[in-house]
Amino acid sequence: MRYESADGRQSLPGMLGFVLAMLLAGGAALASEPPSDLPSPTMEAHGSGFSDAMHRIKERADAQTGTNRIEPVDAILNQSKELEWSRYLKTAMHLPDWVDLGIENRTRFESYDHPWRTSQSIGNGSTDPQIALRSRLRVGLGGNGPVRFLFEGQDARAYLDRERGDFRDTTTVNEYDILQLLGSLTLDNVGGSGLRTDVHFGRMTMDFGRRRLIARNDFRNTSNAFDGVHWQIGQDKTWRFRAFFVEPVIRDEVRLDTQHDKSLFWGTYLESRHIPWLQLDAYYLGLNDQRVAAVADHRTYSTYGLRLYKDPKQAEMDYELESAWQTGTRGVTDHFAHFQHLDLGYTFDAPWSPRFLVHYDYASGDRNPGDGQDEGFDTLFGARRFEYAPTGTFGPFFRTNLSSPGWRAIVTPSQGWTIQLKQRFWYLAQSEDSFGSSGLRDSTGGSGNNLGHDVELRAQWAVSHNLYIDAGFVHWFKGSYFDRLPVSANLPVGGNHDTDYFYLQMKVRV
Repeated sequence: MRYESADGRQSLPGMLGFVLAMLLAGGAALASEPPSDLPSPTMEAHGSGFSDAMHRIKERADAQTGTNRIEPVDAILNQSKELEWSRYLKTAMHLPDWVDLGIENRTRFESYDHPWRTSQSIGNGSTDPQIALRSRLRVGLGGNGPVRFLFEGQDARAYLDRERGDFRDTTTVNEYDILQLLGSLTLDNVGGSGLRTDVHFGRMTMDFGRRRLIARNDFRNTSNAFDGVHWQIGQDKTWRFRAFFVEPVIRDEVRLDTQHDKSLFWGTYLESRHIPWLQLDAYYLGLNDQRVAAVADHRTYSTYGLRLYKDPKQAEMDYELESAWQTGTRGVTDHFAHFQHLDLGYTFDAPWSPRFLVHYDYASGDRNPGDGQDEGFDTLFGARRFEYAPTGTFGPFFRTNLSSPGWRAIVTPSQGWTIQLKQRFWYLAQSEDSFGSSGLRDSTGGSGNNLGHDVELRAQWAVSHNLYIDAGFVHWFKGSYFDRLPVSANLPVGGNHDTDYFYLQMKVRV
């Protein structure tokens, strides 16, 4: 459906009003009580019976916690918030405990103006509104048994993305595909040692550490997946060791995703929680990606990293430090790059539990393009939204050639509500290197490195584990870099103007 103004152009207020109405109507339908009009006795009896049945289903589904909880097959692999919710559909169908069934749908409206990517030069500075729709189906077998299986299908689509200059690629569209198809073997007490070990084999998604280098993407409309083997051994929440050897899945917008035997990814990851104020992750990640014909784009990297942190607690300081170093080759060029991250935070013992953080990120860029050394850090398969800015059709900032200080304030005004205000300042680490994936580059360095700063307001409402609403607004005050770029950089018309980005999304799970 298109909403157009009198001159034939798309009307954003009309489009936004339509999407808001649909989202709010859906939320109201899930959350509201039956109407209190004066129904006939027959209608009242039927309505009461239906309401009672739904209430019983909800009670039984919500009771699957604690010792009654059926652990998802991929619980070891991914964040729990992505997998765990009350299985109303399974309960309504009276499926046995050894069968898992869940359906998720997320609908998001997002829009931004003044595109800056060179691939959008034909957009002539217009606004790019889109609707992102992502649906997932999970079917698991095995319950809490030692041998379990999981199928997770995903259909990710984008609408209103067919105009000249609209942003569209495999991060927004991946129709009718297999996100996960895996089996697992679990032993809870290896040799009487009290240790638990798990082996996963097949296609899987994975989260490691803070998810900066390996992540099951959440905000993005499509997710990273891998074909191969994952193993872990550990002791409760005290420590665990993980290892994997996989082929990254190559996404295609409409055809089934594939893998390639000339793209290999492997690594080891140690997590220690022995000291609450000095928790640590230590890791090694290897990548050998030679899929493309162009030798200059072949990547053979080793990434070594260490992360130290303390979890947030009221009336206490918390921190996080992460340092990652990369060596290897890019094509025939030597590669040496690094990434540094710092968080310092404090949670106040006050109403709304206000928390304040300061951030700093540095990801190296290539100092002298064209010499025999490549120094641009490669973020591998990491996520960015939780730390930098919304991704989706927006997402200008990457962990490469970047220097970024900033701050964030977070409050929880009531149960289920989280509100954040964030500001970050953005600079190129090396003015001669490229800006993220925008295609923009001034090899002379004459445009400088000031990308500007952004202010973001975000509100999240977890109505329940099954209904989640998220909205945000970003204003990006663009820096002098965009005004000073030469014509040869191919910046879209109007791309030097400030950009506004807005999104509203709802996630429903049954």
